[in-house]
Amino acid sequence: MATFSRLQKIALLSLGAVGGSLAYYSIGKSEKKYDVKNSWTTNYTPSVKWNKNWDHREPASLVKPKSGKPEDENRYNEQLEKAKSKAVRHLILIRHGQYHLDGATDKQRILTDLGRQQAEFTGQRLASLDIKWDLIVRSTMSRAQETANIIAQHLPKEIEVKDCQLIEEGAPVPPEPPVGHWRPEPKQFFQDSARIEAAFRRYFYRAPPEQKQDSYTLLVCHANVIRFFVCKALQFPPEGWLRISLNHGSITWVSILPSGNVVLRSLSETGHMEPKYITSRNRPPITDLVKGTLESC
Repeated sequence: MATFSRLQKIALLSLGAVGGSLAYYSIGKSEKKYDVKNSWTTNYTPSVKWNKNWDHREPASLVKPKSGKPEDENRYNEQLEKAKSKAVRHLILIRHGQYHLDGATDKQRILTDLGRQQAEFTGQRLASLDIKWDLIVRSTMSRAQETANIIAQHLPKEIEVKDCQLIEEGAPVPPEPPVGHWRPEPKQFFQDSARIEAAFRRYFYRAPPEQKQDSYTLLVCHANVIRFFVCKALQFPPEGWLRISLNHGSITWVSILPSGNVVLRSLSETGHMEPKYITSRNRPPITDLVKGTLESC
């Protein structure tokens, strides 16, 4: 077996050292070009950044900018501190119960027996939370009014109640992707979008600086309105609202923090109902649908 001479060993070691140096230099030089991220949250730049002034109440936008003079620094800091929110605004959005879809007018589209039962369960659930409610806002449509009245029977009588036409059901924006079973006339989007946007501006904002305690507002309204509100509040594409499904009598909880950040605490919560009472469209309850499927097998 041939053996390496001393000169050959030295040459081989030198070649290895040079090759290793070149490899190290090459990897280091291209590190930024071919770097690997461990996960999507590592060294990640958001595609869309959070708009801190979404409600036009960001303190820095309400205070006169600094002039650059040293003596103006204290004035700016004091006014900035006074403009800051100090409490959380909780908005609890309730979808009405199941209703008679075949009614010719709104007055005829009242709750079904199941819809009234759903409202009872939701009222009981809200009462069990032991929250000091500040306000109940009801859509002026019959099914929402009836739902709100049933819920109110389970809550303290002194809670202020207001009616609001802005949160009536409607077509917020054309959904993406579109769906075949629901295609309103273009003029309906034109009419409803401005109204529902105005409703969002009326109820979704951080607490004013003078508000010292957290507040809890109940809005009893409709699926399209609630889904649009959720997308808008979280700064998700609003045209995605129809990708969300809401059950009848469900609870959706949105919290607006003093910083202006928004937290979705629950979406379409119906865990307080047995499955046999849960519906999302005017169809038989889930358990009836499952039973029918099994019987047809």
